Amino acid sequence: MTDYTWPSVYFAYFFFSICLLLAVFFFARSFKSGYWARSGEDVKFQVFDEDSKSGEPNDCRETETQGIR
Repeated sequence: MTDYTWPSVYFAYFFFSICLLLAVFFFARSFKSGYWARSGEDVKFQVFDEDSKSGEPNDCRETETQGIR
């Protein structure tokens, strides 16, 4: 009689360890690049500021409400 429980258990632990290692890797990579710093999202706000300075609507909802007025 053959027990097929252990290969599936080994596979599950192997899969979970790979997922954990990838999560730690990407966390360390994002931490190293400065994403978790206080100024990590400044780029996002710079993009929004550039869009608002251009005078073009940022969202299609703004154009719909302007047409109704």
